[in-house]
Amino acid sequence: MTTKLLGLEPQRRNAILNAALKEFALRGFDNASTNVIAKEAGISKALMFHYVNNKQELFLCVYDYFAELLDKEYYMKMDFAEKDIFNRLRQSYLLQIELLKQYPWIFEFNKLSTVTNSDEVNKELERRAIKKQFSCCTHIFEIVDESEFRAGLDIEKCKQFILWANFGFTNEILDDIRNSEYSVLNYELIVEKLDGYFEELRKIFYKPGKEWD
Repeated sequence: MTTKLLGLEPQRRNAILNAALKEFALRGFDNASTNVIAKEAGISKALMFHYVNNKQELFLCVYDYFAELLDKEYYMKMDFAEKDIFNRLRQSYLLQIELLKQYPWIFEFNKLSTVTNSDEVNKELERRAIKKQFSCCTHIFEIVDESEFRAGLDIEKCKQFILWANFGFTNEILDDIRNSEYSVLNYELIVEKLDGYFEELRKIFYKPGKEWD
């Protein structure tokens, strides 16, 4: 979707996109307030609607922008030639953290897919979901090196445990964002904590006696 909004200089464009993504993710399309979005973006509501025609156009513009951004800057940059499950997860987090620095609510993007009270918006979301099935079909936990796991473990169950741990760390990052000003988040500390978690998970699931990069 092409709008005047996407043609703005990056600082103003991102202010509006970030404010809209946050409001739509927290409250959904139906309950989101364009007054709140404009205020958080630091512009008047009238000016915001100079860049987009209405709330629906703003919502779909936000959806399309972040879907494309995630494809280009996350999914397409993932190196699935890396077969170590923890190295792959670390790579995933580093890519997401780079996006997080500019777009602090990008982890909440999937909440935009929730069904709304607008049949027109629902149809647009359904159409986008069908397209997404073909462009985002890679999975971090598929085709990994299982040779380093301890003997006798159920590898599929281990993957599930690791996935749950991954969700836990993601939620911790989200809590840090919600409870603090994202611009002062210590990203180096986040990566340091991440490496510490992966080191402990390796001790649990991997054979002993190997040093990992």
